[in-house]
Amino acid sequence: MHPTQHRAYRLLFRLAFARMDPERAHRLAFSCIRGAARVPGVRGAAARVLGHRDDALRITALGMDLPGPFGLAAGFDKNAAGIDGLAMLGFDHIEVGTVTGQAQPGNPRPRLFRLVADRALINRMGFNNEGSAAVAGRLRRRRAGRPPFPHAVVGVNIGRTKAVPERDAVADYVTSAERLAPYADYLVVNVSSPNTPGLRDLQATERLRPLLAAVREAAGRAVPERRVPLLVKIAPDLADEDIDAVADLAVDLGLDGIIATNTTIGREGLATPAGRIGEIGPGGLSGAPLRERSLAVLRRLYARVGDRLVLVGVGGIEDAEDAWQRVLAGATLVQGYSAFVYRGPFWPRAVRKGLAARLRNSPYPTLADAVGAAARKAETR
Repeated sequence: MHPTQHRAYRLLFRLAFARMDPERAHRLAFSCIRGAARVPGVRGAAARVLGHRDDALRITALGMDLPGPFGLAAGFDKNAAGIDGLAMLGFDHIEVGTVTGQAQPGNPRPRLFRLVADRALINRMGFNNEGSAAVAGRLRRRRAGRPPFPHAVVGVNIGRTKAVPERDAVADYVTSAERLAPYADYLVVNVSSPNTPGLRDLQATERLRPLLAAVREAAGRAVPERRVPLLVKIAPDLADEDIDAVADLAVDLGLDGIIATNTTIGREGLATPAGRIGEIGPGGLSGAPLRERSLAVLRRLYARVGDRLVLVGVGGIEDAEDAWQRVLAGATLVQGYSAFVYRGPFWPRAVRKGLAARLRNSPYPTLADAVGAAARKAETR
């Protein structure tokens, strides 16, 4: 990111967004992005500046040719309301959601908190969204309406409706999968948010196996003419043996990938005073403090599955170096979210430019050759 751009956004953040409730600031920023994308002249100029592509970063993943590896993680656009605005900013893929079978308001406010000293967020949003029927309708209308960025890669992240009993969780996920698979470039089963009671229990393989198998079958029924890639998103708080078990299960079921990782319930090593952390209360921590653990989970997954699955690295990715380290550790794709809040609209461009520079200065001829290179190098020592 150019220093002038970075300083300008930091000033805007300090004078405007930081003075607002974080959820209100998110709504305002997102509405500005969507508004800009509706004005052809503004949209075109922004896409030329922010969305410039570098062919060196092209990558094949999940059966698709992507312009690059860097995407926006789920949570920013919960209802698929701003896909074209986010594509305008230059994200190589956009993951919407988490979407649940039924519409739900989420947890009581306040439920989103900034930890500025840690460049982090804590959220307990609780899967607030309009429900899978409404989101499917919006995706269907976008596709039929000749969108300005028709080739934007859109993943859909699905979760369990809070009001649905745990015994009916599989049926709830299946409902969402059947509705959304026709409009998704890939589907993600989210069993790792800490903000829906009992959800993380679904990561236990004896419960995860029937859930993933049912979603795979549902996607196949809904879209018989093509295979919709299916991934599972896991928590950073899993024990190593549980990470291995999920990896083995994903391979056994023929899943397409694993996203590592979601937010953490941990609070270790934060610069924010403990008293403030106590005032905020429960929720998932994201951002810079998650970097090392998320990277460690990714490395363990790659050691277990190699190139049999597409691994998506997310958690604590702030800049191009963070993204590059995920690629070397085994991630074919990388995602970010929290740093978007702190670094602004030029952030995706800065990450992509930095990634391209690192690739050109590396011994690897293509980005695909760099995926997992650090792990392979360690094996030969």
